[in-house]
Amino acid sequence: MKKLTMFSRRGFLAAATAVAVSTAAFGAFDAKAQEFNDIHFIVPGGAGGGWDSTARGTGEALTKAGLVGTASYENLSGGGGGKAIAYMIEAADRLDNTLMVNSTPIIVRSLTGVFPQSFRDLTPIAGVVAEYAAFGVPADSPYKSFTDVVEAIKADPNSVKFGGGSVRGGMDHIVAAYAVQKGGGDAKQVKYIPYDAGGKAIAGLLSGETEVISTGLGELLELHKAGQIRILAVTSTDRIEAAPDVPSLGELGIDAEFVNWRGYFGSPALSAEKADAYAKLLKDLQATEEWETVRKRNGWEKFYKPRAEFSSFMENQEKMVGDLMRELGFLK
Repeated sequence: MKKLTMFSRRGFLAAATAVAVSTAAFGAFDAKAQEFNDIHFIVPGGAGGGWDSTARGTGEALTKAGLVGTASYENLSGGGGGKAIAYMIEAADRLDNTLMVNSTPIIVRSLTGVFPQSFRDLTPIAGVVAEYAAFGVPADSPYKSFTDVVEAIKADPNSVKFGGGSVRGGMDHIVAAYAVQKGGGDAKQVKYIPYDAGGKAIAGLLSGETEVISTGLGELLELHKAGQIRILAVTSTDRIEAAPDVPSLGELGIDAEFVNWRGYFGSPALSAEKADAYAKLLKDLQATEEWETVRKRNGWEKFYKPRAEFSSFMENQEKMVGDLMRELGFLK
């Protein structure tokens, strides 16, 4: 099986542009700040998940940095994210100051038919962050390593249930199945329970409904630091700065590197001029101390791809994800 190059740190993150914005550039932006005074973020899932934390973290940094006046948020969950996408399309003429956050699942769920739309039905603005996935267990779990989990599945597939904040066959499920397969197990034997966003998946883990959670690293970091959850592994080749005490899959001998992007979309009626202005706003954000604080707190990797580059990346990823899903048995 080929390495998951679409998510590799080398290929995926090397393309991210480090942005240095001068004082003069911020001054030039100030003259246009009022058009972003009331940015509204649509979150396709429930509170506490990766989409939610990305939107709220972006709004926090934008307002604290003085790039916008106010930011508001709306959790519009349902249909695996399809409800929010449908709203962005149906109410397009009223959403000039609205951005929807999304990520790799917009590719995955479109391929699997969870919803009929794709990213092409929206206006791609920019990719802003990338995040490794992680596998966590309750603090008192008998599993001390992700390899223990794989061995347990090989011995008795029914003994381990994974939970995640996405639908069956969605990204959290795919990541778990991929890691188990690369660890020597059978991807099709992975038992997976879907939840509406990462917050509910964490609650399911802590209540004993599941044994392992598959989700974004940022959703588990604070609970890991507080001793409520132990992160068994991150889906990187090497240990990462955000979680230096957590083993990587690579060091466990499991070649299943995976990085998830998150970015923003406007309605299909959004003008090219306004879309470009939003992309520039998110580019300016990258250079602020406020954004660095939010990014490091959540364990996000630097990533910025504007407009056409973002669309091209998603087109390439769509093909690669489809090939992987067919190999794992999630698509025919």
